[in-house]
Amino acid sequence: MDWERYERDKQYAGALKASMLRRRIGHDYTSRRIYLITMTIEGRRPLLGTLAGDVNAEKGSRGGPHVQLTELGKAVAHEWVHISDYYPEVRSIALQIMPDHLHGILFVTEKIEKHLGTVIKGFKTGTNRHYRRLVLGLSPDQQPPSPGQQPPSTQSTDSRLPAQQGGAPRVGCAATQSRPNQPNRQEWRKRDRSLDSKTTGMLWSLGYNDHILSGEGELKRWCEYLDDNPRRLALRRAFPDYFRVQFGLEVAGQTYSAIGNRFLLSYPTKVQVQLSRSLTELQIEEQVQYFLALARKGAVLVSPAISRGEQRVMRAALDAKLPLIFITPWGFNSFSKPGHIYYEACCEGRFLILAPWPHENRRVPLTRLMCMELNTMTLAICQV
Repeated sequence: MDWERYERDKQYAGALKASMLRRRIGHDYTSRRIYLITMTIEGRRPLLGTLAGDVNAEKGSRGGPHVQLTELGKAVAHEWVHISDYYPEVRSIALQIMPDHLHGILFVTEKIEKHLGTVIKGFKTGTNRHYRRLVLGLSPDQQPPSPGQQPPSTQSTDSRLPAQQGGAPRVGCAATQSRPNQPNRQEWRKRDRSLDSKTTGMLWSLGYNDHILSGEGELKRWCEYLDDNPRRLALRRAFPDYFRVQFGLEVAGQTYSAIGNRFLLSYPTKVQVQLSRSLTELQIEEQVQYFLALARKGAVLVSPAISRGEQRVMRAALDAKLPLIFITPWGFNSFSKPGHIYYEACCEGRFLILAPWPHENRRVPLTRLMCMELNTMTLAICQV
């Protein structure tokens, strides 16, 4: 959607709602760019793989957390890396398949005729064929059952997908490395309207999320994020209470959403970290050492980390494995997770993130009034 169309049609759209699936208004999705794409399985069913490995293994080691792909997961991976067979201008840079979603990086190397969404739609159509064959037990020509009907038995010729009692399919760890047959170009691009109902053969949730590469070093961070996904999932499963979003947490008369160890709020000594933007490097370093000394004596540092000095203090405390409460202006939704640099702190119970305001898909720049409100909230928390 371009700006002209947006301005013309927005009067009919109603109130703007937060959505991770909305395309960037005004961006040309046929242009040469690099994108981070995220898609989820309908109903968040773990159809693509199973998490394996030791959560306590050294980061990056062979025995660490990883995803063992099912046959369907292998088919999905095959379709993704072969997107360029159908769209030569689009190249796959990286892929991480998780049990119920995938993250992939696509490079549109030159201007393409169609919107990036058409490429994703073609990928979904191709993977839906494998889903119908491997999970629903249907041949390519068979139609999925109508809503309310029982799917056909999955005790088919493929012994790698044994059925549970009652006929419900179970996707287990794949026992073979064989690659599925690649559909021809016409089959892959054709839109099968019978798959549009989420209850009759649609593998993926509607839509997808995209991030557009815009800054130096961002691609490296994306690749690290993809590589670290299995380990972060393992940590969340090992310490579920510290990674579950709690809504409606009231502290000092303010309602927050929270992720992390809420018991940090009950610590007897909590210290506000608020530093002027005008501090010199030497003054900031002195403040860093001052607050670290307090934290080592048992204080919990609390801050929205707005100024450069505040950010330095909080990062130093994080690196020193000291307890922190971070007040963020960006709200949470049900699927929110802490940033990857906070994972170890969360699972060790020394980190808490509080969000006083609702989730918004777009990050609105901080105003002076918002900063003042965050500092007021921080002081109130320290006084509880």
